[in-house]
Amino acid sequence: MTTDRRRAVAALSTAGLAWGTTVPLSKLALGWLPPGWLTVVRFGLAAAVLLAVASRSGVRGAMTPRLLASGAIGYGGAVVLQNAGIARTSVTHAALLIGAAPVVVAVVAALWHRSVARPVAWAGFAVSLAGVGLITGGSGGGAAAGGDALVLASLLVSATFTVAQGRMLRGRDPVALTAVQFLGAALAALPFAVATEGVPAAPSSAGTVLAVAGLTIVGTLLPFTLFAYGQSRVSAELAGAFFNLEPLVGAVAGVLFFGDPAGPLQLAGAAAIIAGIGLSTLPLLAGGQRRGRAVATAPAPLRQDHVSVPAAASRRDRVSVPAAASRADRVSVPAAASRADLVSVPAAASRTDREDLYAVTP
Repeated sequence: MTTDRRRAVAALSTAGLAWGTTVPLSKLALGWLPPGWLTVVRFGLAAAVLLAVASRSGVRGAMTPRLLASGAIGYGGAVVLQNAGIARTSVTHAALLIGAAPVVVAVVAALWHRSVARPVAWAGFAVSLAGVGLITGGSGGGAAAGGDALVLASLLVSATFTVAQGRMLRGRDPVALTAVQFLGAALAALPFAVATEGVPAAPSSAGTVLAVAGLTIVGTLLPFTLFAYGQSRVSAELAGAFFNLEPLVGAVAGVLFFGDPAGPLQLAGAAAIIAGIGLSTLPLLAGGQRRGRAVATAPAPLRQDHVSVPAAASRRDRVSVPAAASRADRVSVPAAASRADLVSVPAAASRTDREDLYAVTP
């Protein structure tokens, strides 16, 4: 695995863990701000910070109507739906349903790019979706089918955006692009919040304010920026695999801090989602490692191939190699031959001969 790839994997892993705090923090923050306003505040504050630290040239290159619209839909639209779903279902349900994101990303990527996944990957998709069915079939602890449906709808929007994001990141600064898309999300959610939710009330406790601050920094600034960095260096399918860290953190927080039930049905659904994620992403990880090893072990051209040429030979004689000759025959150099012997040119050689010889010497 190359250094660049290791950094991408580390960034994606950190993003997945940080995203695990999103559902619990959103549940707390929704005690003060309704879904639309929470989206406006969350992405508005994050955009302000990133626009301040991003390069001016990167921001100018990313500040286009297309990229603003992508942020409005991919971040703003998806998170408004997710917030509305979280407000209507339990933390554990929402976190585990979001755990199906790698499967949805892989399916969308396969349909969009017309690629065919391996049978083991499709088996993983089926297992994860069965786990989603088990979780949504359960109830209790504040869970509701309507809230689950909204979370799943947000998941579909987010997965489609993740696949499209790979092309938008090409040749652009990930931080600047993320800042512009956050701005688009906040601007799009603002009229929705004003029209449907009115003016938000003052916070009822310091805890809800801290939850909004944590959601902005830990649940938004950190993971989205790191994910954009990692995705700019790996495929969308592989990047999507790191979403599987989010449900683990969120589900545990739901059980420990919100008193959500963890009955056999929820545990079976969670196990199915995680097992399906493993089945569907192993081929992607293995494929990336094989490609890395293939590049690393590819034989480099030997310098002797170019310099073991008799000085007086014609151009055709110098570059032609008998078809039956072994590699050792082609590259062998007498042990006693000095470098000067290999590349020296007779004094009587014409200028053309000397230039011709140097043309095949690196």
